[in-house]
Amino acid sequence: MMKTAEKIRYLREVEGQLRGLGRALTQQEVVDGIGKQSGANISQSYLSQIESGARPHLTNPTRMALARFYRVHPGYLVDDPEGYHAELQSELREQEQSLDVWLFQGAEIFAKRDAELSDVLIEIARQDDSRQCLLLLAELLKTPDMVPRLREALCSQEDWSAEEGREK
Repeated sequence: MMKTAEKIRYLREVEGQLRGLGRALTQQEVVDGIGKQSGANISQSYLSQIESGARPHLTNPTRMALARFYRVHPGYLVDDPEGYHAELQSELREQEQSLDVWLFQGAEIFAKRDAELSDVLIEIARQDDSRQCLLLLAELLKTPDMVPRLREALCSQEDWSAEEGREK
């Protein structure tokens, strides 16, 4: 079950990635985009209150403007009722959606300080089963010397691929 605030933060992250920015859109970019697109006037502070959960209910004009901007159905921008599923989903899938939101939020935090780590978190979140990716990583880390051996194998493969490219 996702709250409206979580959905709007998630959409802002995804929209920034879809636009090739490698980061979430800022709240101000969303506000400016809505103004240019539909002429609707939403302030950055109001959007911040929505995303923080301080304003749990949207006015209809705000809901319509956000839905139009993010290209989602306006009905998506409400809290999911307890136990509601838009599709047949297991509890595990709900956890994975929350995990993906968490990964995108983490990527946003690290974007300026460690872009490489930020990119990795985004890549994991984009996988069909990000939970399984993290569980696999944990198993790899349990195997003695696995990380250095994989790094060596991958570096050797990159060197080999680069060498092959120069020969052509």
